[in-house]
Amino acid sequence: MSARNPSDFLKQVLGRSVIVRLNSGTDFKGLLACLDDRMNVAMEQVEEIEKGITINKYSDAFIRGNNVLYIRAATSKPSSN
Repeated sequence: MSARNPSDFLKQVLGRSVIVRLNSGTDFKGLLACLDDRMNVAMEQVEEIEKGITINKYSDAFIRGNNVLYIRAATSKPSSN
């Protein structure tokens, strides 16, 4: 996935699986539902992850932009079937 600038990247990952890292170090992995100009993030099918361990699951979540350190595309893991 190549993007020329942050805006292009965010357009590419809208509706896809992303990881949002908070300033506290906690990660939220889920589908990026929407994002505004203040980096407020709405996500669906969310996992809250601390130190690599899922600690909670939510059907949806809203994260205030001032808590967001970065957003990255989530890589798909091969299924263990």
